[in-house]
Amino acid sequence: QVQLVESGGGLVQAGDSLRLSCAASGRPVNSYTMAWFRQTPGKEREFVAGITWNGGQTNSADAVKGRFTISRDNAKSMVYLQMNSLKPEDTAVYYCALRWKLTVEIPIIANEYYYWGQGTQVTVSS
Repeated sequence: QVQLVESGGGLVQAGDSLRLSCAASGRPVNSYTMAWFRQTPGKEREFVAGITWNGGQTNSADAVKGRFTISRDNAKSMVYLQMNSLKPEDTAVYYCALRWKLTVEIPIIANEYYYWGQGTQVTVSS
């Protein structure tokens, strides 16, 4: 079993920055793709950004390209999402996810990921 715990969410104003963190525990996660998704009420979970096991490849949604950066520190079993120039439409619950497959793909579909955190709320006011 793997436990993922997100932190770093909060209430900010448009244009501000936040850094989300995801701490993994239970089993080593260094060999697996990890990602951030977000969800608003009534909508499906949406891919935000993903990173391969060694950080060699990343991918991000068009809506956040140039503003959000995903990174990981395998020595600490941590994944981060640096969010800059936040907009009100970034308001959502943000989830950390782990793909339990030994590939270098970064799927954008939520059901390709096996482990999930409980989520952290990000609210951006205008």
